This record gives sequence, C-alpha cells and structure tokens, in this order.
Amino acid sequence: MFDFEVPERDLPYNSVGPPPRSTLSGFVFAGVKRTFDLVVSCAILLPLALMCAAGLLLLNPFWNRGPLLYSQRRMGRDCRPFTAYKFRTMRPAPEIRRTADCPLEEERITPLGRFLRRARLDELPQIINVLKGEMSLIGPRPDYIGHARRFLSDVPGYQERHAVRPGISGWAQVELGYIEGVDATRNKVRADLHYIANAGFAMEARIVWRTLSVIARRGGA
Repeated sequence: MFDFEVPERDLPYNSVGPPPRSTLSGFVFAGVKRTFDLVVSCAILLPLALMCAAGLLLLNPFWNRGPLLYSQRRMGRDCRPFTAYKFRTMRPAPEIRRTADCPLEEERITPLGRFLRRARLDELPQIINVLKGEMSLIGPRPDYIGHARRFLSDVPGYQERHAVRPGISGWAQVELGYIEGVDATRNKVRADLHYIANAGFAMEARIVWRTLSVIARRGGA
C-alpha cells in the first residue's frame, strides 16, 4: 500500500515463527480480527472504493487511459496463489517482465496513477480480496507470484511469513516502506515474522495508527 523508498536498515528481529498461542486466545483474536476486517471494509472502505471507481471512470479516459482495474496473481496464505485487485496506475503492458531485482517501472506510471499511489487509493479494490477471505486489512504484503517463488528459495523464513492472511498494510510497510529486490526482502521477512510472532490486539492497533498517520501526512511507510 505504501510506495516510497526509505533507507534500508537491519532489523533487530529474530526470524522465528509465531510462539505457541492457546486455543482460546487464538480463536478470540482471529474472530475479532476477521470481524474488524468485515465491518471496516463494508462500512468505510467499500463505499470509498465505489466512489473512487465512479470518479476514475470519468477521469481515466483523459489521464489514465485503459482499464479501471488491474489484477495480478500473488502468493497468499499457505503459499496459495490468488488474484489481487488494484486501481490501475500504469500504462497497460502485455506481460510482466520485471524480475525480483528490477526497480519499479516509474516511466509507466500515468499522471493520474501517480496521484492514486501518493493518496494510497490504488489499493482500495483489494477490499474485494478482504471480503473473500483472501486478505486481511493488516498482515504481510503479498508478492507477485513469480517473484514470490524465487523468494521461497532465496530468502530464509519467506515461507513462514505466509502462515497468516496477507494484508493491505502491515508492520513491514510502516517500518520499511516500499521494498525491492531479494536483499531488501530479507529485511521485510524479518519484520513480517516479528509481526506474526507478536500478533495481538496491541500490534494490530499500532499498525492501524501508523498507517492512518502515514496517509494523513501523505508521506509513506
């Protein structure tokens, strides 16, 4: 959800899986988290996404010519692929040729698309994925399936980060920002495993607060 660069740094997190959680506490947390996802998505984010879609249908022919939505296969919970949706911000291309180590194709971003990225509106269609149960509002960001398959073999702990639903925002995003390349992904994985190991209401609230703060100041994380 956040696409600006910050200096890469080493994170003081251990690359370990989540600690044992009692059946009752785990059930309560999972139930409340899923309820929060559905309530916020239906009451706030889905209406906002529909309003944005209506506006983009009018503006795209002038500043972002092409389809309204962009879909991409990404790696989800338990490493299963799913189709994630975004408002399109780049000129259409016949296929993805960018490798895991290639930088973002800035030259393909349209003027309106750049605004959508800065305003964090391009990720709103992923509410569809949240409602389908493929994503959560908070969790590790899902990677493009082609890149994710490489990370599985090259980045320790990458498979373990898929023990939970991926999210629209997450701890790695508010800590590190936009991540590119295999080396930077190692830091992202450490942050994601830290989130999973410390999953709970306090961690969720902290990420929500920091996400809203980033959006409010139109910065990035």
